[in-house]
Formats: sequence, structure tokens, C-alpha cells
Amino acid sequence: MSSPAARSTANGVAPQPTSAHDVHRIRTLALVGPAAAGKTTLAEALLQQAGVIGAVGSVEKGSTVSDYDPIERRMQHSLHSSVMHLTHGDTRIHLLDTPGNADFLGQSLPALEAVETAAIVINATAGIEPMAVRMMAYAAERQLDRMIIVNRIDAPGVKPADLLAQIQETFGRVCLPLNLPANGGTEVVDCWFAPEATPGHEADFSSVAAAHRALVEQVVEVDGAFVDRYLNEGDVPATELHAPLEQALREGHLIPVFFVSAKTGVGVAQLLDVVTQLLPDPTEGNLPDFYKGEGAEARLMHAQVDPAQHVLAHVFKVAIDPYVGKMGVFRIHQGTVSKDSLLYVGDGRKPFKVGHLFMLQGKDHVEVPSAIPGDIVAVAKVDEVAYDAVLHDAAEDDHIHLKPLPFPVPVHGIALKPRRHGDDQRLAEVLAKLAIEDPCLKVEQVASTHETVVYGLGELHLRVVLERLRETYRVEVDTAPPAIAYRETITGKASAQYRHKKQTGGAGQFGEVHLTVEALPRGAGFEFVDVVKGGTIPGQFIPAVEKGVRLAMDAGVIAGHPVVDVRVTVTDGKHHSVDSKEIAFVTAGKKAFILAMKEAGPIVLEPVVDVEITAGDQSIGDITGDLASRRGEIRGTDALAGGLASVRARAPLSELSGYQLRLNSLTRGEGRYTLALSHYDAVPPNVQAEMAKGYQLHEED
Repeated sequence: MSSPAARSTANGVAPQPTSAHDVHRIRTLALVGPAAAGKTTLAEALLQQAGVIGAVGSVEKGSTVSDYDPIERRMQHSLHSSVMHLTHGDTRIHLLDTPGNADFLGQSLPALEAVETAAIVINATAGIEPMAVRMMAYAAERQLDRMIIVNRIDAPGVKPADLLAQIQETFGRVCLPLNLPANGGTEVVDCWFAPEATPGHEADFSSVAAAHRALVEQVVEVDGAFVDRYLNEGDVPATELHAPLEQALREGHLIPVFFVSAKTGVGVAQLLDVVTQLLPDPTEGNLPDFYKGEGAEARLMHAQVDPAQHVLAHVFKVAIDPYVGKMGVFRIHQGTVSKDSLLYVGDGRKPFKVGHLFMLQGKDHVEVPSAIPGDIVAVAKVDEVAYDAVLHDAAEDDHIHLKPLPFPVPVHGIALKPRRHGDDQRLAEVLAKLAIEDPCLKVEQVASTHETVVYGLGELHLRVVLERLRETYRVEVDTAPPAIAYRETITGKASAQYRHKKQTGGAGQFGEVHLTVEALPRGAGFEFVDVVKGGTIPGQFIPAVEKGVRLAMDAGVIAGHPVVDVRVTVTDGKHHSVDSKEIAFVTAGKKAFILAMKEAGPIVLEPVVDVEITAGDQSIGDITGDLASRRGEIRGTDALAGGLASVRARAPLSELSGYQLRLNSLTRGEGRYTLALSHYDAVPPNVQAEMAKGYQLHEED
């Protein structure tokens, strides 16, 4: 490979490609994968190699560019995606560092929407962890170019040949090394541009010649003309294989594997060369799937990677700073955004003016005059900007959206109550801001208990929310044991009627509602149907009936949990020409629904989750036995590298409350687990009876 080119310097001005309007000189790369793989340290090494920073920062010392949040620095883990940029030669590289803990997928997944290439970083001492497999699958689903970066190749006990075999077994034989470790991982040798090793720099395993031959054979397979040439001539120079290489990357026919040591810098300079010379520019990757229109009428469309076209950009990150305000970070897919540009947000009818346009360097904002397709930039203090919004400069481009991301459903809950009297509104406002920043954070007001419940992806996710409430926003809260997101539904069909009649000294209240409830398929939601004939309930009161039904559904009927998956059909009723009022039909609708639901085979549903546990293989027997005692269903076990194993199971979420403590005792603190909602299922009859009894006592009180 060529030697590293001239470096940029951190002088407050964003690095510019040689041509300000050359999209071919832009690269976008997201570092994804498990926690402790070294993504943040690798980002530091790349920034230092490019001359953006003078020295590599330390995660342990809290001095890295990307982990700038005080809570991140204290925990020594990335908690949000961080955007950086650098220049190598005449190419601008946008680099995204993402969290590796599964609790923060709401931050790491959106980063995939902003890049052409996902680099899955693997810790050579830990092998292939579940998060690496998960992020590889997400990147493949989004049709991104993918590469694997194996970090810490110089750590004691690392066996690169065994690890490469494990990578190929897990992700396929399309995973081929672009370089190989040499001299015990203290250096790397190129296998793409160099068909033979330099004497004295032989690879630690395999050979440069064999790796080069495997790469060329894999790449030429996508182009028949090159196949014939390879068969006839015996080799094709790598410099002539750019087009088929990009095609192989786009089609997933090649997933390059690159060996580095971010801590010592081994392979970092060569990695920059790979990014600029081999990875796709915005015109060479698979274009993201945009849709024009809504629902069944939506039609697929793709952006034109052309600075001269009208603007099409996607907001993949929103951050709210207590002092700076809301900032929207977006990837430009089409057109040019400049200072003073007028942009619409989604379907909004009023554009906002771009007062300042920034490229980000961690927490620092570097102002730029303009940005083109492939660039990742930000605007601040624009209240209308929201996560997943499409920005455009043409009014006719409304109703355009990206294919939604498959976010996991937040199922870990914790009830919050402000410690200081009168802080209820303040707590609500702050939680709303946190939810704006995190697509996997859900805030719910529980009508039956008057509680504020926050749902996240795990215990760490919720702990960070509490830390931010206290440290960033100065809101002190008391917490209750994690709340389980139970739901109620019915299994049959029933009818009921209720007459609400109230007579006082003045005008009275009168409303009578007849309705039928019936079960819908799981996950279908709620349907409200009006078949009233003859004006027995005047049309203006039908919304009041629906409001009453919804109030009863929100509060729950048998155990105090929201009702789902029911159809309510209003069939008849009565009204009074003088005394009928909206409140009367709200009350009648609510009471009639409660009566009908109690006769329709009501059941309580509980969330059932898929749980994946990673621990030492000697603990697997204890783990599976413990899960079975928690109504768990073991769905499989897999052997991992380094004496580890994973267990895949399905269990009720209620049985896994505080599970990390139990897992710690079973694995001597070495076990980890992730949860993802599978489905809702009926609780056992004895559990439902206890829940109903407790709710009745609560109602009586």
C-alpha cells in the first residue's frame, strides 16, 4: 500500500477535499461491535495518525475525543454515538464511534444510516461476541459494505489463525484478510497490493501470496471478463480491480478482514490507506431505501448522489444540551446544504434557515460554509428537527422517509417519582428531552398508579438515565422496583349496556350505551366501530363514547394494566334531548366497556423476552437449570472462543427482574446477558388471580 499521505491539523477549520464538490473524495465509516473491543481507542489512533490530534487519548483517563460526556468518562464506556472527521491525502473521512453495549442500540443502530461502510471491531482476546454477530446482521440488512477489524493482535495468547477461522465459520468464507500480522503482531503485511511478502516480513500464519490469491479470486468472480483474464494470465494487478472490488463489497461477496493494534498503532496507517483507496465513496455504496408516500401507497426511491440536485438529507442523531439546546446531526444524500439554506423538516410547511452549519469533532463544533452528498453535518437550535426526519429544500419532497430501523423494544421499566415537591413538570420535561435523543427510551404515564415509568433496553440503560437526571439536569428522583409492562386483553366476545343518569337541582346528565367487545389477533391494537342507527346516539356524542372506552382501556379492567387487541362496536343507545351531554356518554361508554370486558374472558398478558447469555462454558449447566426454574425455555447453546459459551432462551420478563445479580452468583461475575422482546403471552391462571385480587384491594382503598 502507499505510505500515509500529508496530514491535516486541528486548526478549527474542517478538512476539505481538494475539490469542494467532489463526492468521490469522501468516505463514511462507522465503528461498531461489542464493548471493550477498542473502538474508541481505534478512533483516537486514526485521528492521531491523520494529524487531527497530537497524541492518542486514553479511555481510562477520560481524554478521548469521542467519549466526552462526564458519565462516559467515569464509566469508561461509550454511551452515545460520536461523530468525528479527518483528512487523509485528499480524502475527507467521516468517522462514527458507537457504543458496544446492547443497552445502547438506540445510539449505535442509527449510525448505520449515515455511512457506506460498517466496520465490525473484534477484540482478538475475546473472539466473536454476540454484539459483533448482531451488528453484522444489522449492517447486512441495511445493505452496507462491511469489513471486520481485528484489534489487539499483539496481546499475549492471541492466535490470529484460529480467530480468522472462527470469523469465517461465523460470517462465511467471504471474510478474507487484507493484511496479516507479522513478527508476533508487532507489524502487519499487506496482502492486496503486494502479491509477495518482503523478505524478513513474512506473515505469522498463512502467506501473503496465498492471501493475495484468495482475494483476487474472490473479487474477479463478480465480473466474467476478469475471470477469463485471471484464468489466462494467472493474476490481475490489484490496481485494476477497483470496480469489481466495489461490486464485491456492495453485494457482500467480500468482507475484508484487517488486523490492527489500536493501542500501539500497528496497522493504523495502513487502515487509513484502505479506507481511502478501497472503501466506497458515496456513489459506490448501496443507496439507502427512501420511500415516497405513506402505507401501501409508498413507493421506493433513491437519492441522486449529485451536489447540483435539490437537497435530501436524513437526521440520524439528535442531541439536547442544557446550555446549547437541540442539535440535529444529519447525513446529506443529495444536493448541497450551505449557510443560509432554507430547509423543510419532513412534512413541515415552514422552512428553517441554516444559520450555522457544523462538522463535529466529538464535542467540538467546526463551522463549515457548505456540505455535499456523503458529508455528515449538524445544525443547532432548530426545534423542529427530530430523529429520523428527512430534510429537504423542495416543498414537493414531503412524505419522504427512510425504511424504519428494527429497534429492539424497551422492556425494562422503572417507576420514577420526583424527590422534591413540585418537580413533576420538570421531571416530565427532562424525560421528554432524553426520549428525543434515544429511540429506545420510552416514557409512559400509568393512569392506574399515577406513576411515571421509564422503559429501556436494560439495567445499565436505565442507570445512565438516572445519572443524567441527577448530574446533567439536577433532578433528584426516587425509584420503585422495575415495573413490568403487563397488558390486558380478552379471549372471547361479549355485549353490555350502561345507562348513566344523574339528576341534580339544575340540568341533569343522561346517556345510555350498548356495545360489544371482541378479541383481535395479538398485536392488532384497538378498533372502534360505530354501527348505531336511527340516531339513538347522536353523532356528536360518538367521540365521547370512544373517549370513555379509551379511558377504561388505559386504566385496565381486571389488574390495572392497559387493554390491547380488542374491537369495540357501539350498537345502540339512548339520549335525552335536554340532559344528554358529552360527560354522560364518556361515563356510559367507560362503564359499558368494563362490564362487557369482564364477560369476554379477560386475561393478563406478560412480556416474554428472548435472552442471550454469555458466560464461561463451565457455568452453562447452572445457567440453563436456573432459567428452567424461571419458566424459561432453552432454545440453544453455542460454543464461543476463549472458553466461553452462549445460551439462547425465552422467558417471561417478570422472572428476570434483577437477573444480573443472580447471573453474577452463577458465573463469579463474568456473565452478561441481553434481552429483546419476543411476544406477549398469558400469565398463568394462579398469577392472574393474585394480580386481580391485588388490584381489587387497591381499588377498594
